[in-house]
Amino acid sequence: MNDLSVDSLRLDSQLCFKLYAASRAVVRGYKPMLDRLGLTYPQYLVMLVLWEWQAASPPLPTVKALGERLSLDSGTLTPLLKRLEQLQLVQRRRSARDEREVHLSLSDAGLALRDQVAPLKAVLLCESGVDLNSLEPLHDSLDQLLRQIRALS
Repeated sequence: MNDLSVDSLRLDSQLCFKLYAASRAVVRGYKPMLDRLGLTYPQYLVMLVLWEWQAASPPLPTVKALGERLSLDSGTLTPLLKRLEQLQLVQRRRSARDEREVHLSLSDAGLALRDQVAPLKAVLLCESGVDLNSLEPLHDSLDQLLRQIRALS
């Protein structure tokens, strides 16, 4: 095997590993703050989308639309939503016209939680010493990478 092949197989040469490790580090950074709020990171992501929809709701805020937005299947979402419902943050209702369709809404407690969550990102970045402005090019590059990879499937 030539040196080029060996180098390309090194773990530190793998973009997928860097993305995985960075993702795990970010989730680990959020964990203590989310624990205080009684949320897991996936539940936090669900709440972010629901708060986003509260401001500019899609025509049908459904479990299916949420799954598409988060790139998660219903088998993953259902337990998350059940737990958020038990925490009285989210309400699920079957559609009257199609019982397979489940509509989502935030409870008053779910709406109120947004104010407690708003500073989390700033706290994490502040504690890590990362400048938010320096992350914009990375954010844009990751958006482009996601679009290109999703276009393949």
